[in-house]
Amino acid sequence: MNQYQDEPQPKRSRRRIWIGAVVALALLLGAGGGFAAWKLDWFSGNGEAVSFGKTTPPPATQKAEPSAPPTPAQPSGDPDVLMPTGPKSDFKQTTKLDDGTIIAKTRLAGAKSGFEGDVWVWAPKEYDDPKYAKSGFPVLIALPGGNGFPANYWSDRSLGLQKAISEGVKAGTSLPFIVIMPVLNPDNKFYYDGSDIPGQAKMGTWIAEDVPDFTKANFRTYKSRDGWAFMGSSSGAFVGMKTVLQHPDKFKAVIASGGELVPDSPLWKGHQAEMDANNPEKLAKKLIDAKGPEVYINFQIGTKESGKGGMTKFQQQFGQGPVKITIRDIQNGEHNGWHYVRGMKEGSLEWISRVLKGPKPDGV
Repeated sequence: MNQYQDEPQPKRSRRRIWIGAVVALALLLGAGGGFAAWKLDWFSGNGEAVSFGKTTPPPATQKAEPSAPPTPAQPSGDPDVLMPTGPKSDFKQTTKLDDGTIIAKTRLAGAKSGFEGDVWVWAPKEYDDPKYAKSGFPVLIALPGGNGFPANYWSDRSLGLQKAISEGVKAGTSLPFIVIMPVLNPDNKFYYDGSDIPGQAKMGTWIAEDVPDFTKANFRTYKSRDGWAFMGSSSGAFVGMKTVLQHPDKFKAVIASGGELVPDSPLWKGHQAEMDANNPEKLAKKLIDAKGPEVYINFQIGTKESGKGGMTKFQQQFGQGPVKITIRDIQNGEHNGWHYVRGMKEGSLEWISRVLKGPKPDGV
């Protein structure tokens, strides 16, 4: 057992307890020759300042003086491209991948939610490639299961999410996503369903507004929803799906792995109307009645875990009109991050890459 796999509990998959990182660390250092991690330089530079998009050149039509600071690139001909709006955040490296890319962390004070929490980020190698300096990049907001506080386990390289994306880019099966990994909950006391529960921290606003605003401030993105999606596991899968259905004008797709389908935080007591406003079943029906816009939901479920019946029923009831739903079985898959990443490599990354728009090199 490890922090990425739930302990079995009969009632709530999202109420399973996720334990510490001891086993994960042992696996990390034990695989491939004990302390090979040190030889691979995984931890070199941790805690140092990180800058993303540092190779951005001046516009092709303008030459910068040798003594002058670099001139920021202007957007490409695509009016959907949004250059970083600022202000820039201070990032510190938390880990390094084998290809030299960096996972970094910063502290975000949400201007709209009032909540302050940690956010981890990763940009693919293509983001620093000068030929993409004027292009936007698609964003994948990755949400963890369990408590989702004080860390987001997708920022741990041992799960292989970022590596799967990089390998998919090389194979032509994945877009080069920017991955944003915020904390999911404000504490370890309760589950907040990624929602603005009355009297509680506004975690719905944090996820749906503050985190995207932060991403736009620091990265080249897209103005339209065509460049924005979620992925998540367990409770994070619920929040990602709920947010896409709730804000189809902002987000287009979600990979939802092993998640539940209705809100069930104990903090909803006495707030039925607000809970209904965060219920995917009611949100899907509302979207169907409104005839759009289209959203895309890809459920992932391991064949060794429970929950497929609920996903199938949800698909039968609400997979119509603008709500496009697919279900991917992960053979011999269990309720853990490693198996969900395997499912993404086996097809879900390619699926979501067909739904979203990717970067275009300069001149294309």
